[in-house]
Amino acid sequence: MPDCGAPSPSSIECRQIADLLGDYLDGSLPKATRELLEWHIEGCAPCVACVNTYRGTVSAATKLREVEIPAELKKRLLSVLRSQRATHRPGA
Repeated sequence: MPDCGAPSPSSIECRQIADLLGDYLDGSLPKATRELLEWHIEGCAPCVACVNTYRGTVSAATKLREVEIPAELKKRLLSVLRSQRATHRPGA
């Protein structure tokens, strides 16, 4: 069981799991990183729960159907976003 409180150069910390989940689940992590992540998850119940929740969320999101945004709502949303972008530009 990994010691979640004492990382070593060859370990992975709980907080890093969330940053790596997307790449882990789509299979794009390097082998060594994937193996470290899997080793950590095997002994860390909170990380198992996090991975399972993430998987469930991705699965649910893929089942959502695409819905067209009403034209007026889209127009208003774009207006708000453009306004915010203009006020948050450096030097504005």
